[in-house]
Amino acid sequence: MPAPPAIDGPAYLRLVGLGALVGIPAALLAVGFIALVHQLEHLLWTELPDALGASSPPWYLVIGLPVVGAAIVVFARTLLPGDGGHAPLGGINATPTPVRYAPGVALAALGALPFGAVLGPEAPLIALGSVVGIGLTSWVRLGDEERAVVATAGSFAAIAALFGGPLVAGLLLVEAGISRGAALIAGLLPGLVAAAIGYSIFIGFGDWGGLREATLTVPDLPGYTTLRVVDLLLAIVIGIVAALLMSLVHGTGRAIERRGPGKLGMAGLLIAGGLVVGLIAQLADVLGANSQDVLFSGQTSIPAVVAEGSFGIVLLLVVAKSLGYMICLACGFRGGPVFPAIFIGIALAMLAVVAFDVSPTLAVSVGTAAGLASATRLLFAALLFATLIAGSAGFDTVPAVVLAASAAWIVATTLERRLEKIEAEAGAAQARGSGPSVASSS
Repeated sequence: MPAPPAIDGPAYLRLVGLGALVGIPAALLAVGFIALVHQLEHLLWTELPDALGASSPPWYLVIGLPVVGAAIVVFARTLLPGDGGHAPLGGINATPTPVRYAPGVALAALGALPFGAVLGPEAPLIALGSVVGIGLTSWVRLGDEERAVVATAGSFAAIAALFGGPLVAGLLLVEAGISRGAALIAGLLPGLVAAAIGYSIFIGFGDWGGLREATLTVPDLPGYTTLRVVDLLLAIVIGIVAALLMSLVHGTGRAIERRGPGKLGMAGLLIAGGLVVGLIAQLADVLGANSQDVLFSGQTSIPAVVAEGSFGIVLLLVVAKSLGYMICLACGFRGGPVFPAIFIGIALAMLAVVAFDVSPTLAVSVGTAAGLASATRLLFAALLFATLIAGSAGFDTVPAVVLAASAAWIVATTLERRLEKIEAEAGAAQARGSGPSVASSS
C-alpha cells in the first residue's frame, strides 16, 4: 500500500483527476482480459469437445489441459521478466507492477485460468491495472508516492466489477492499509474514484465477452426473512470450519513452497501440479461430481453447487476443490486466492442446507463471508461482499454473516500467529543447533 500523499490543493486535485483518468483504460484492459479468458475457456472446454464428438470434456482433456496450461506458465515465468506476477500464497498484493512485467503476468494468467487452474482472476487484474497506472503517468512529473497511488488506482479500477463495485474495492484498500490511520483516506480517494469509473465501464459493456459470468452472482435466491437462533449458531460453526480448512490448505501450500521444488525444479513441479489437479477433477467426475466445478476459480460454478441436492456430491466438491486449490497455490501457478476460497465457503454452508434444510440464501451469504475472511484475513470487506452477493434477498442474513466472518477471522488469525511462532522457534532452535556442528567440523 503506497504512503498517503499530502493534500495540497491543486496538486492533490490533479492526483484525483489522474486516478479518474487511469480508471478508464484500466477498466478497458480488464474488460479485454476477462473476455479473452472467457473465450479461451469456451474454446478449450466447449468447442474442442464438440469438435471431438463429445458432449462434455473427455477424460484426456480434463487431465491434459491443466498440464498444457502449466507448461505455458513455465514459459512465462522462465523466459519473461517478473516471474509471472505475485505468488497467490501472498494474498491480495497491491504492490505496483513494473510495465515490463506485463507480458509475463498476462501470459502466466492465460496459462492458468482458462486451462483449469483453481485460482481466480483478481491477482493478474490487480497487477495489470497497476501497469496501466504506471504506464499512463510516466509522462507526468510525479513523486514515487504519488505514482504508487495512481498505480493502485489502476488496480482497483480493474477489479471493481469482480467485487461488485467500488465499495468492496475501496474497503479492501482500507483494511490493507489501516495501520496508516486517518491519513490513509488521502491515498484511497484516487483509487475509489478510479474504481467507480471502472465499474461504470463494466456496466456499460453488459454481458459482452462473458463479463457477467466473471462477476460473482447467484440468481433467483429466495428471500430470507426469518432469523433463527439455530442459523446464528450454524454461521459460527461454518466460520470455524472454513477457517480450519483454509488454514490447512494455505499452511500446507506454504510448507510445500518453503521446501522448494527439489529435484523436479520449478518446471517439473508446475507440470506435476497441473497433472494432479486434472486427475483430481477427473476422479471427482467419475464419483458423480462435475469436473468443471472442481477446476477453475469457482465463480461460474456457485449456482450449480447451490442447486445441488446431494450431500455426498457437495462434500466431494469441498474436498476436491480444496485439494486442487492447495496444489495450485503451492506448485507455482499464477492467479488470485480469493474466489476458490469463496466457492469452498459456500459449498461448506450448502452442506447445512442439504442436511438441515437451512435457507440457501443464508448459506450463500455466510459461506462467502467465511471463505473470504479465512483466505484473506480481511473482515469488513468480507462482510460487505457477502451482503452484496445475495442482494435484497439476503438483507436479514447480516447478523449471521457478521458471526460467520468474525469466527473465521478469529480462528484463522490465531492459527496463523501460532504457526508463525512455531516456525520462528524452530528456526531459532535450528540456528542454535547448527553452531557446534560447524565449529566441530572445522
